[in-house]
Amino acid sequence: MTLQEALKGKEIPAHIRQNLVLVETEYWGFDEACHRGHLVLHRDLADEVRGIFCEITSARFPIAKMAPVMAYAWSDDDSMSDNNSSAFNYRLAVAKTHLSQHAYGRAIDINPVQNPYIKGNVVLPPGAVYDPAARGTLLAEGPVVAAFEKRGWVWGGRWTTLKDWHHFEKPEA
Repeated sequence: MTLQEALKGKEIPAHIRQNLVLVETEYWGFDEACHRGHLVLHRDLADEVRGIFCEITSARFPIAKMAPVMAYAWSDDDSMSDNNSSAFNYRLAVAKTHLSQHAYGRAIDINPVQNPYIKGNVVLPPGAVYDPAARGTLLAEGPVVAAFEKRGWVWGGRWTTLKDWHHFEKPEA
């Protein structure tokens, strides 16, 4: 897959597009095998994310899928419902009027079915449940959160007004 293929079908402002790169990385699957996936990211984060996923793969933390959201016709809902781990998606933040960090390639979601977004009665993807005992669930003291946080990423599982268990972001400094 090329970056051009990963961005196909979405109008993206030039000042954002010029900062995006396609990163191929290994991940450990729920089938106990190593797989290769693709993430579209801000170019400044590419090497850091390769290091993060090297640690996550070494820890054998299972990830269901990893494909650019383009594979879901740019539907965040469809991507999440399919338990896809992804990064770039030019879209607004949930229930907001400003762009998400995903729109800049500065956020990554991992296993949204095991790690849903929860705010009040809103659960995304619908029907998902956060169960700390389930395989693929992100834990505050687990290897995935540690790999991101030691590099300055923010985990949505630590937020207090809502829980975005699958979400990691690294805003510009």
